[in-house]
Amino acid sequence: MADAAFRASQWDMRYASHIAPINEYIDSIREPNWLPYVAPIHGGVEARVLTLLRDPGPRTQDVVGSGFLCLENDDPSAEHQGNLLTAVGLGSYDILPWNAYPWYINRAPTAAELELGVDPILEVIRLAPQLKVVLLQGGSARDSWRRVQKRAPRLVRDRRLTVIETYHPGRQALWHKDPAIRAARAADQVDAFQQVADTLNIE
Repeated sequence: MADAAFRASQWDMRYASHIAPINEYIDSIREPNWLPYVAPIHGGVEARVLTLLRDPGPRTQDVVGSGFLCLENDDPSAEHQGNLLTAVGLGSYDILPWNAYPWYINRAPTAAELELGVDPILEVIRLAPQLKVVLLQGGSARDSWRRVQKRAPRLVRDRRLTVIETYHPGRQALWHKDPAIRAARAADQVDAFQQVADTLNIE
């Protein structure tokens, strides 16, 4: 998103047919708190994988960032996810990025905020009928998903979603003073993304 022309093209396409239902829903929940759009390089309602992280990062902001959830954002977490996807033969269009707490706060969400994030997750799932996999990245995502399952167990069951868990892609989540633990966390991520690809290939 450092390329102004690319960012402008994404902005112009933010209501393209495959992404419009998602971004129109975002418009409906943008008051009183702001949240980023999903960039149209992602699959939107045609995506097969819902990737769930904690909250939108600083590079998603309108002024200092792109205004989008996007793997092309200028931040290490987005770059790392993109590399992991490429390594298993998947791309941006395969995924629909979302957050446990979708509004911009740039900190860990509270339990109450995670509860507020449940309905948006459920709505995104309803809007994306081709979803096969939910990839939970980090503790907040896992906590959020437990709340989703409690709130709407029938929806989750009927959609037959495969749920895969791993670490948050940010550097802080992967770092540990013990190199063996760092390596184990990195390996867990690689394995999780491979599981995503394998699940899609089975379908």
